[in-house]
Amino acid sequence: MFDFSIVTTWFDNLLRQTLGLGDFWSILIECILVGVLILVGYAMLAIVLIFMERKVCAYFQCRLGPMRVGPWGIFQVFADVLKMLIKEIFAVDKADKLLYFVAPFLVIIASVGTFSFLPWNKGAEVLDFNVGIFLLTAVSSIGVVGIFMAGWGSNNKYGVVSAMRGAVQLISYEMSLGLCLITAVILTGTMQVSGIVEAQTGPWNWLIFQGHIPAIIAFLVFLVAGNAEANRGPFDLAEAESELTAGYHTEYSGMGFGFYYLAEYLNLFVIAGIATTVFLGGWAPVNIGIEAFDNVMDYIPGIVWFLGKTFAVVWLLMWIRWTFPRLRIDQILKLEWKYLMPLCLLNLVLMTIIVAFGWHF
Repeated sequence: MFDFSIVTTWFDNLLRQTLGLGDFWSILIECILVGVLILVGYAMLAIVLIFMERKVCAYFQCRLGPMRVGPWGIFQVFADVLKMLIKEIFAVDKADKLLYFVAPFLVIIASVGTFSFLPWNKGAEVLDFNVGIFLLTAVSSIGVVGIFMAGWGSNNKYGVVSAMRGAVQLISYEMSLGLCLITAVILTGTMQVSGIVEAQTGPWNWLIFQGHIPAIIAFLVFLVAGNAEANRGPFDLAEAESELTAGYHTEYSGMGFGFYYLAEYLNLFVIAGIATTVFLGGWAPVNIGIEAFDNVMDYIPGIVWFLGKTFAVVWLLMWIRWTFPRLRIDQILKLEWKYLMPLCLLNLVLMTIIVAFGWHF
């Protein structure tokens, strides 16, 4: 498995030793380059995910989806982006201007921040703190504030109802998400993202295999809670078009609406990426203990493994969205507080017992 830290170390030495730049300029150039790479990757993945969503939706509804703009409709997303960029950005007369304009930026900042924690390859982690899982959940929770501010600041009755629903739903399901991640932290013994992936290298060493039934339960609950956190169906009560037009972003146009649209799809990718990182080995290849097979798998780059696993989870979440009907708000809260939350607490205790007695693989 190629270690990407070789490239980053070479580039750092190039700036500091070969070009003779000091610490300040070297770090500044590296940060700008990493920021540009994150934003480019963010935009490219958004385009892929929007096109994938339309085709998967069409498949489940027995139709073709976009087919007119370019071969197989691949340029339809670019046409939509162009249309969104040239739309007029207006402000509602009686809106709270500060909340109205700041809200989209909070949502996109939370989305890009959590996106930056994903480990793409060995040695290619952008943010890799020793408390990475804790910081990841903290940064992701900023999006709740942006959603609430958007609905409240728009001074729209549909937006206010949507904001209340969104805030209650997201805050509730963050509990289950956090408990599922703590279950994985107990099993691996670290909160560092790279450490969690390193703990899953080796034959049959993914957490869903290491941790027996508690790890599988945590993985499944994480997918359900993650779907709710991303405001995806059947948990899309905050954007229920049949009830609330467009929900909390009803009064937004142009790139104000575009930020919410981007964040929704990238949050889907982030949830799938975290599930892949924590439970499915991240960039670690599939090893089964047969030397010849494992050697071949090790030649496949880690980023290919990570993207392959992540898009498989994305497809599963899209399948769920276009299969199940939308739940009511009372059903969503009942599912979390009466079923998922007690199950996660019980599962956490069970995982602690398994680790304490060394019953895991």
